[in-house]
Amino acid sequence: ALGHRRLSIIDLTHYGHQPMSSSDHRYWVVYNGEIYNFPVLKSQLQTKGHVFRTRNDTEVLLHLWEEHREKCLPLLNGMFAFAIYDRVENVLTLARDRFGVKPLYYAVSGGLLLFGSEIKALLASGLLPAEIHTSAVAEYFTFQNIFGSQTLFKNVHLLPPGEFLQLRPESGDVSGT
Repeated sequence: ALGHRRLSIIDLTHYGHQPMSSSDHRYWVVYNGEIYNFPVLKSQLQTKGHVFRTRNDTEVLLHLWEEHREKCLPLLNGMFAFAIYDRVENVLTLARDRFGVKPLYYAVSGGLLLFGSEIKALLASGLLPAEIHTSAVAEYFTFQNIFGSQTLFKNVHLLPPGEFLQLRPESGDVSGT
């Protein structure tokens, strides 16, 4: 299941609500952020025959994904974190902007992948205990930072900037860059 709470900035209509699907319902996206160059990308996609129903960057992201899959990531200028589910391939992809402006936290608990823009969203699920990661706390107090993907909470990770993670639920395989 994908869920989303939306702050409407670009397209205030109901057409911009998320989760949003591609026209054939193959791809579903939840997305936080803004793609600054989406008007240029939209124009390029329209020349290839893509038809748009909205005026927002989320739909442009879906069409880019249809066209390029994860190879679309270097084309995106902006701050974002998103999850796209491919119903045909049964693959969930989590991705984050190259500068890491928008966070994307994830955890695996009870055989489920939980993810969100804030750790409190993962903890609010009730599926993940709020346990402190003691070595991460020590690292934070030593360096005023935590290096790598670990957070202050056990089993909660932060997807590194500019990287993506793919999960294939039927096999449990996780891959990415």
